[in-house]
Amino acid sequence: MKNFAALRKAIEVFRSYGIPLTGKKKAANFYNDLRMDKIFVSGLIYELEHELKTELEDEKIARIQTPSELINTLLKAS
Repeated sequence: MKNFAALRKAIEVFRSYGIPLTGKKKAANFYNDLRMDKIFVSGLIYELEHELKTELEDEKIARIQTPSELINTLLKAS
């Protein structure tokens, strides 16, 4: 049940950034497909960490390229 609540919070943060998590968009690359700047991806990650009360290691953050990777990494960390 904890993961379900965390997933709902994460979905709301993604929506606030205009990123739908349905269909192919959940596997879209932040930089190439969604055309996001690194600063916006960093802001997204920061907000998700804040909402889920967790912190990711810098090495993990550097490897994240898609919304689904980010969600999976955050859910494993929380």
